[in-house]
Amino acid sequence: MTKSQWIETAAKNSGMTKKEITDAYRALSDAFYECLMQGEAMQISGFGTFEVREREAYTARNPKTGESVEMPSSRRIAFLPGKTLKEKINET
Repeated sequence: MTKSQWIETAAKNSGMTKKEITDAYRALSDAFYECLMQGEAMQISGFGTFEVREREAYTARNPKTGESVEMPSSRRIAFLPGKTLKEKINET
C-alpha cells in the first residue's frame, strides 16, 4: 500500500478529509523521526514498537572476489509487532 492509498483508505474509514489525514500523517511521521533520531523507542499500543538498534562494525566478505571488507558501525530501525497485530495477522 502506498502513502496515497493509505491516505485515501484512512479518509474513507474515518470520515475525515484527505487533507486532514495528510496533516495527521505528517505530524505522526515527524514525531517518529524525532523520537527515533534521539534513540528512543516509539510504542503504539496494540500495533508494535519501533526502536533504534546499534550495529557494531564488522568484517564482511565480497562473495565475488572473496576479499574482506570492513563494514562501519550503524544504527538500524527494528520493529517488534504487538500482541494485537500478531493476533489479527493470524486470523486470516
